[in-house]
Amino acid sequence: MFADLIRRMTAPAPQPLPDPDARLALGALLVRIARTDGNYDPAEKAQIDHTLMDRYDLSETEAASLRRDCEVLESEAPDTVRFTRAIKEAVDYDNRLAVIEALWRVAMADNIRDDAEDSMMRMTASLLGVSDQDSNAARLRVGAGRP
Repeated sequence: MFADLIRRMTAPAPQPLPDPDARLALGALLVRIARTDGNYDPAEKAQIDHTLMDRYDLSETEAASLRRDCEVLESEAPDTVRFTRAIKEAVDYDNRLAVIEALWRVAMADNIRDDAEDSMMRMTASLLGVSDQDSNAARLRVGAGRP
């Protein structure tokens, strides 16, 4: 279903993604973080929907539909290294930092700090070119309930 998108994302020199593909890539990355601990919790799904609604001005129905597409893409997507490279190429630092904050919101949605999620977040932040300090600040903002 998403073979063309995956092929373009994993090309040796990927082109910036058009908006619909960037939405799918970000959503799939959110799903990947949520699934990292082996427990894809309803609270995590709700947080993904909320993030997609806010970021792309979608209705609840539209966000849930996009999330379901993102779940399929995530299951078909390659390793996280190649997957995040396409996002890094497509968005500037401030938006990548916003992606990290959204990822922390999903990772913390079930109120459980998991070593696997923490490790995936460190790796993802690094792959997106977001510094450890900025990722930690994003995590602290999310933990404090600030936007």
